[in-house]
Amino acid sequence: MRTMNPLYFIILRLTQGVAQAFFKLKVINREKLIEDGACIYVMNHQSFLDPPMIGQLFTSTGIHFLARKTLFDNPFLGAILPYCNVIPIDQEQPDPGSILKVLRLVKNGGRIIIFPEGSRCEDNQIHDAMPGIGLILGRLQGVPIQPLRIDGAYDCLPIHSSKLRFKPITITIGDPIEFTKEELSARGRAGQLAIGKKVMDAIRALPTTC
Repeated sequence: MRTMNPLYFIILRLTQGVAQAFFKLKVINREKLIEDGACIYVMNHQSFLDPPMIGQLFTSTGIHFLARKTLFDNPFLGAILPYCNVIPIDQEQPDPGSILKVLRLVKNGGRIIIFPEGSRCEDNQIHDAMPGIGLILGRLQGVPIQPLRIDGAYDCLPIHSSKLRFKPITITIGDPIEFTKEELSARGRAGQLAIGKKVMDAIRALPTTC
């Protein structure tokens, strides 16, 4: 069992309290969440609140996040993100080092959350995935890919606002996405886009109410 670093643990506990007290966080299908063994979670991206809201559900060994590398340019974030299990990646041109780190993590039984859209939405809609998601998933055949959908985070902190609003947030957990070996083995941009489309369709299909 991996040991959770102290800073991550403190942030986790604080986030759990905040999620309930200020955002009335509701989790639909909580029992479906895969918490044992390797797993890749794919989730739409509404707000900076998304990572802490989903991350606080994992209370044992925590979870890793894939985030755009430009976030590390900020002095504060660049210092704290590595302690929060965040792996930087260039969405436009995924570098081999970051991809290998993700592959190694998952193959060793780790769990990681990926936001296939690459950045926060600007209109509260779920958009297409960037091609890089297909590159990663195609190399991890046999690992569960679980779709998650967050709703309400955009209303709390939209991309072009610095004003935080305390409104309800819901996270819906879906069944793992079934890919054929042929789908994950597809080469080229068209194959990667097809994987991304199936991922985003699965996220869109999840309900936001019970």
